[in-house]
Amino acid sequence: MTPRIEHQPDMSVEEFEELDRRAPELVRLEFVRGKVKVKPVPDGNHSEIYMWLLERCMQLRPDLRLYPERGLKTEAYRNGRARADAVLVPKGGLTGHGEWSDAATVLMAVEITSYDSDTNQRDRVEKPDGYAAAGIPLYLLVDRDDCTVTVFTDPKDGRYRKQENSAFGAPVHLPAPVDITLDTEPLKELAE
Repeated sequence: MTPRIEHQPDMSVEEFEELDRRAPELVRLEFVRGKVKVKPVPDGNHSEIYMWLLERCMQLRPDLRLYPERGLKTEAYRNGRARADAVLVPKGGLTGHGEWSDAATVLMAVEITSYDSDTNQRDRVEKPDGYAAAGIPLYLLVDRDDCTVTVFTDPKDGRYRKQENSAFGAPVHLPAPVDITLDTEPLKELAE
């Protein structure tokens, strides 16, 4: 196992949350691995992919809710704050939560890649580690760059131990606790 390199945080969590409250609506901020990150505002295809997933989840698991742009407390040992493109929780699972939810009720975090220079580091490296460290059972990455869907499972020691990668168009199974299979054919038209 590769040793983790500890980074000096840019600021405290409290300072980050104050900065985030004052940020203009044109940007979204995250606090990942002690560093402030700017997350791009979603484009139209990004939003359509979210809606595709929302519809599938509503049809296949009406007992669950898929919430967009949800702030999560991640990386418990570093007090991280990530803004997931979506989180899947049991109905009522966010009741009483503030802007930054504890990840205890989250069954799946979702990221849809954006076309910016930081998407590789953010969505493919930092987010999986943060979500795994928070104990989120599944991480679903819809990767528009290489037209794939990756399902990360089995979080342990701050890492997902398993991942399954499928091309757009292939059926993708989301194991327990979600337990649904997605037809990803519609994603082919939304990859742009």
